[in-house]
Amino acid sequence: VQLQASGGGLVEPGGSLRLSCLASGSVFGINVMGWYRQAPGKQRELVATFASGGSTNYADSVKGRFTISRDNARNTVYLQMNSLKPEDTAVYYCNLVRITIPRGNYWGPGTQVTVSS
Repeated sequence: VQLQASGGGLVEPGGSLRLSCLASGSVFGINVMGWYRQAPGKQRELVATFASGGSTNYADSVKGRFTISRDNARNTVYLQMNSLKPEDTAVYYCNLVRITIPRGNYWGPGTQVTVSS
């Protein structure tokens, strides 16, 4: 499985960005696609996930501001980020966990999101 993310960039506080992640290769079965982020000097943390069955999960810090969506036909997951704050600045990583055997855990190369005036 290969993951290709796009959509990062520089935005002012209060602005919006939309991240996209396209999965290619052996994308089949039950899986969870999502976004994690890592700020300088901090550990990687969950942002949001979207399971192939339809359930979603969000970090408390982004609830009400970020929305994750998924297009199964295109093997693509999106992260709409609104009301961005400076503390959202991080490298955002796309992730796919395949639960169906053979299990797997895959990461994309990351895309930088910088929120600054």
